[in-house]
Amino acid sequence: MSKDTFLKGALILTVAGIIVKVIGSVNRILLSRLLGGEGIGLYQMAYPIYLLALSISSAGIPVAISILIAEKIALGDYRGANRVFRISLAVLAATGIIFTFLLYYGANWLVEYQFVRDPRAYYAIAALAPAIFFVTILSSYRGYFQGLQLMTPTAVSQIVEQLLRVVTMIVLAYLLMPYGLEYAAAGASFGAGPGAAAGLLVLIYYYWRQRREFQRKIAAQPDMRQESGFRIITRIVRLAFPVSLANIMLPVVSNIDLLIVPARLEVAGFTVEQATELFGYLTGMAVALINLPTILTASLAASLVPAVSEAYTLGNRARIYQRTATAMRISNLITIPAFVGMWLLATPISQMLYGTPNAGVPIAILSVGIVLLGIHQVTTGVLQGLGHTAIPLVNMVISAVVKVIMSWTLTAMPSLGIKGAAWASVADFGVAALLNMYFVYRYVGFSIDWKDTFKTMAATAVMGGIVLLVYDAIMTKTFSNTLATLAAIAAGGAVYGIVLLLVGGVSERDVQRIPRVGPDLARLLHTFRLLRR
Repeated sequence: MSKDTFLKGALILTVAGIIVKVIGSVNRILLSRLLGGEGIGLYQMAYPIYLLALSISSAGIPVAISILIAEKIALGDYRGANRVFRISLAVLAATGIIFTFLLYYGANWLVEYQFVRDPRAYYAIAALAPAIFFVTILSSYRGYFQGLQLMTPTAVSQIVEQLLRVVTMIVLAYLLMPYGLEYAAAGASFGAGPGAAAGLLVLIYYYWRQRREFQRKIAAQPDMRQESGFRIITRIVRLAFPVSLANIMLPVVSNIDLLIVPARLEVAGFTVEQATELFGYLTGMAVALINLPTILTASLAASLVPAVSEAYTLGNRARIYQRTATAMRISNLITIPAFVGMWLLATPISQMLYGTPNAGVPIAILSVGIVLLGIHQVTTGVLQGLGHTAIPLVNMVISAVVKVIMSWTLTAMPSLGIKGAAWASVADFGVAALLNMYFVYRYVGFSIDWKDTFKTMAATAVMGGIVLLVYDAIMTKTFSNTLATLAAIAAGGAVYGIVLLLVGGVSERDVQRIPRVGPDLARLLHTFRLLRR
């Protein structure tokens, strides 16, 4: 397997991410229709707890593996890279076993002490426990391949994992529905285990496939002083601990929603059942949809970590700046139009995907956070690649404090309710993104190119007008929300791309750098005089 370039690796992960998200979105739609708002609420009460336990056991170590292996490979130390992987794999196996048992036997305690307000969620929590062991081992292999800047194994394993997970979720939820909503939610939760096991088998296959070539490089390398196992573990912990805590902040934020939002909705005058349903609309439907446009930025961040680490190890600061600028520019090209399109079509999209318009308001509000979340993901990747893994953690803690205060205050207001919780999430994204940007400027010297950004905003403004015109025109003639929504999205995307080319928001060099199809696409666009040199 040949080493991926930075953009090629990001593209591979993006394609896989799109496939995974499409499968996941289909799953979310089917699951929402099968379980309803209340059943999704039960599922979402369990899932953040699973993510919290998983983040503690594995989230930081794969990033640390990626950084250290990229560093070793940049120096030609293949033997050292192999030692990093083997030691980290042993650590992850131990932590995976520990947290599997902690989650399974702690499920009843979480319900008993009212950390989870609805006791029916117990079964869903316990059903998620077996997945932790498989995912921790799987994540060690992904960190290994990403450190080598080989993104294909990660991409394939993600797709296989999601496919088996979704099939298991839907089948078990359907079969267990006659026994009660809580058992159906538990069946859906259990799907994470078989999915992770399948993804792990894929990565093991890729590992054995390239193992002989890697061993040949180890044998051919000159004698190099190797770090002791203790030092490797120390470096892994030093890098992984802040990243683990930063990743814990994601499920912590979800648990903040779990602990605060339903309770404060009750203060605002909603019943327990109504609060659970609104919680499902926000976290189970709106949040899942908002994450779709950031597939590319998440892929860029994952690809940036080893790429920046490699450049930093070699002392090539110009390459660090260039890769940061490229990633941020691509992020804005995707997230800005995604925000406007989702804001304008929030309710029609909710009706089309979930069969209810009730998630429209949370979707519209959270869409504001798409741009901020993209900036946060890219800047986190840059800072982690530079070895400053503690900075995103501190920034996320500060942003989480802001969210707690806003969520507690705004959600309890009868005039806001679930809208207050959504705005609190937007504030969380915004504070974390702005703080990260400050440190990226400090260490890399990079700041957003506002000239290019204004071109993107101009193209987005034209796109927004077209989206509204097309939706209203088709809805008036056909009264089909699905047809009108799909047509508006397609027309808006086409117009955005054309206007962006006309105003110079994308250059010939940008197009040619697209892996594989770039040169041919550039020639095609020149034929229609849509591309400047």
